[in-house]
Amino acid sequence: MKRLLAPLAAMAVLSGIGLAGMGLAGIGRAQAATYDPGASDDEIRIGMTVPLSGPASAYGIACAATRAFFARTNQDGGINGRKLTLLCEDDGFSPPRAIEQTRKLVESDKVLFLYNALGTSANTAVRPYLAARKVPQVLINSGASKWLAPAENPWVTTGLPQNRTEAVIFARHILETMPDARVGLLQQADDYGKDYVEGLREGFGPEAEKRIVAIETFDLAYPTVDTQILNLKARNVDVVIVAALAKHAAQAIRKIGDLQWHPTVYLGWASTSIDYVLKPAGLDHAKGVISTAVAKHPDDPRWKDDAGVARYLDFMKTWFPSGEVTSLSNVLAYATTEVLVEILRRAGDDLTRANIRDIARNIDVQPEMYIDGVRYTVTPQDLDPIKTFQMIRFDGLQWQSFGAPISASR
Repeated sequence: MKRLLAPLAAMAVLSGIGLAGMGLAGIGRAQAATYDPGASDDEIRIGMTVPLSGPASAYGIACAATRAFFARTNQDGGINGRKLTLLCEDDGFSPPRAIEQTRKLVESDKVLFLYNALGTSANTAVRPYLAARKVPQVLINSGASKWLAPAENPWVTTGLPQNRTEAVIFARHILETMPDARVGLLQQADDYGKDYVEGLREGFGPEAEKRIVAIETFDLAYPTVDTQILNLKARNVDVVIVAALAKHAAQAIRKIGDLQWHPTVYLGWASTSIDYVLKPAGLDHAKGVISTAVAKHPDDPRWKDDAGVARYLDFMKTWFPSGEVTSLSNVLAYATTEVLVEILRRAGDDLTRANIRDIARNIDVQPEMYIDGVRYTVTPQDLDPIKTFQMIRFDGLQWQSFGAPISASR
């Protein structure tokens, strides 16, 4: 799987998540429709903030992928007869700018809600403003565990696998396959890294203090993590868990390879890009690295005859030909928008912000591009959407699934 994803025909998608026979267009207006700003008889207006400029602009692809999904859905009759409109604003990956653009979307553009906004910092910055106005932050693009506290996030749901949950899965896999392993963690010194520390401790349980023998932290401003990797090697660990993003993740894998050291390496799902992480690390060094997946990789031979992947590939060819088929960002954008479409379908003619929030916080969906057995499930009491992950291993060219999916639930 060289990268990943995007959308298709609404009827086809929804039939794939167990909704066959229930058309998108025209549930009917037997009762008077109820609207908040951003909704009408003809349209649902949705806002998104993403970095369309600056160093994180590559992540802005979520806007284009979602617009393509909406275009396909609209051609097939929209959602309950209403056209979907996506308004994207460039926040440059800057929290102050995210606040400014969010205010514009809400106050000037009159969107019904914010969808899939990128980044923990940006979503944290806009949360007080949106909560005060009771505007939902639906399926935000952040894997931070802070979003899982219902009382602190009354208008927020997340659309991504949670970093802490993945760490629980790593720990359980290690206990099953290497029960005596000495584990070292390369920890980014922020909330992302802290989530992995907490998840590993939860996953190892009573074994945590014995299993985790070294934690090496680094700041995002550090030019390299060579010193941290040398320290882990000096502690004679058998397993290295890389809780680092992009550049530092690539550096860690490359340094381990350059040292001709051969621990088992676990890599956070957010750093599994072949182009942006594994190639800079050296594909030979990355061979054997383990991670997790929740979505189907279009170039994984396991899915060559899968109907959902076939529809995704057709979508990319027809509706988003400029998009990279194997990009993980596109795959996740597609799968997350599958969930959004189902939220809106269930909302029917009650297109109020409160109803959108209530449905988004109480839903169980099997997106077509999720691996079989992996579901998006949240309740008002449990906002962690994905608790089952598929283990994957890099074979030097692409990621390959192995073993059965592992659940973080006890």
